[in-house]
Amino acid sequence: MFTGIVEEVGLVISVNRSSDGKELVIGCCTVLAGTATGDSISINGACQTVTSFDNNSFKVFASKVTLDITNLDHLNQGDFVNLERALTPEKRMGGHIVQGHVDFRSRVMSLKKDSNGIEILIQCDSAYTKYIVDKGSITVDGISLTVVEKGSGYFKLYVIPETIKGTNINLWHEGTIVNIEVDILAKYIESLLHDGKGEDGDSRLLSKLVENGFA
Repeated sequence: MFTGIVEEVGLVISVNRSSDGKELVIGCCTVLAGTATGDSISINGACQTVTSFDNNSFKVFASKVTLDITNLDHLNQGDFVNLERALTPEKRMGGHIVQGHVDFRSRVMSLKKDSNGIEILIQCDSAYTKYIVDKGSITVDGISLTVVEKGSGYFKLYVIPETIKGTNINLWHEGTIVNIEVDILAKYIESLLHDGKGEDGDSRLLSKLVENGFA
């Protein structure tokens, strides 16, 4: 589990593709502190297992399933990635609950810079728009962000300089492929409502959600 607060931007040192997946070596510093083989590190929002590490880098193996869903399939030597170690009980929850299970790959539709930050439009898979709400949380390339607006086939973000400075957002451009994870809470609510249709308890839950504008 993660928070979506990127700890460090790492550098892809090497890529070794095979029929089973892709081995990545990521150069970094901060996320190596306290890291052991078998630990989880989020790479652009995708939870990956550390297979080995040294003083300046760590290695992971991204399976074919992961590559089919995420932008790790597009990574090449020299690319920069957002990194975050798994959440510990002592860590502040600065973002929101992030599983590191990417739902789908998307792309940046447009970026509009102003003196205070960047307005970004991200294409949204129609199957997932129901999980996105204005002012709700969403994870893009491992970054916990707030949805400014949801539209037909897109959602809008506004990113402040502090976030830009600590992530790879400054390298995004129109057409950049990004990983999207919607808020897990929305999925749980959908599951509860869907699985319990017709039961008194879930009917009351649905009524309460409608009453408060959540459904």
